[in-house]
Amino acid sequence: MNPFIEVGALVRHTGEPDWGIGQVQSIIGERVTVNFENQGKVVLQGAELPLDLVEPDRF
Repeated sequence: MNPFIEVGALVRHTGEPDWGIGQVQSIIGERVTVNFENQGKVVLQGAELPLDLVEPDRF
């Protein structure tokens, strides 16, 4: 997992661009819960998550 992704970080799902920007709600082991603006709350699992970190001034 990207070491810069932490609770509160803004992210995009690389495979689902229509979901919009999401905020990381929790990280437990390899499970990451993200609340996306157009998809709602999603739980993603796995060491290689398809998430890109979004800088706050770039959305």
